[in-house]
Amino acid sequence: MTKKVSKFQNYLLAGILTVIPLWITWLVFSFVITQLSQLGEPWVKALARGLQSSYPAISDILLHPWLQPSMAVIITLLALCTLGWITSRVIGKRFVNLFDRIMNRIPFVKKIYGSTKMLLDVLSQEKKEFDRVVLIAFPNRSMRAVGFVTRIITDKNTNEQLAAVYVPTTPNPTSGYLELVPVGQLINTDMTVEEAMTFIISGGAVGRSDIRFDNSPNSQSAVESITKSSQQAGSGAVD
Repeated sequence: MTKKVSKFQNYLLAGILTVIPLWITWLVFSFVITQLSQLGEPWVKALARGLQSSYPAISDILLHPWLQPSMAVIITLLALCTLGWITSRVIGKRFVNLFDRIMNRIPFVKKIYGSTKMLLDVLSQEKKEFDRVVLIAFPNRSMRAVGFVTRIITDKNTNEQLAAVYVPTTPNPTSGYLELVPVGQLINTDMTVEEAMTFIISGGAVGRSDIRFDNSPNSQSAVESITKSSQQAGSGAVD
């Protein structure tokens, strides 16, 4: 009886471990589709009303329960693509800059909007001459956390170079910690931003099988490269 109970528990655990990734994937997918559908629903209804007088049959089809959500998602995706195309043009960039200035003048909103926008800008930048993915001693010296170097600043008292490192949380990388770490204590990695994000979101289940846990003597040149490249990239920023 004990062996049967043990086997049942093992099978149950195996089934749960199999279902959880599928369940989480479905939750994320369902959430995204629901949000896209809700955004596009008013446009579908407006289109149906516009066609009601001339094409009543088409209007009724658009409002059918199984077609309306699909049309709403399609319209939302097309709207996002159109918005992306507009913002990539000169006039669109000027409009975005104007909108940013307006948002940055609204109390409290500017903190959330500005911080989120800057973080997404940093994470979406193409890889430069240095690897932005590093390991730092966090939350204590015997442990390591994956982080992204966002800029290099200078200690007023000692002139020591400090790296601003964003450490995302698992499985939601949009929240995390900002740590100031001496550049000499950064542990350089050869992971790309995409590999690091996958590693973080999956809780370490997906990623490389080997990693540098401590600094090695030949990693000093990589640290110097991070410092130099970061200073060049942020030379226009205000300290």
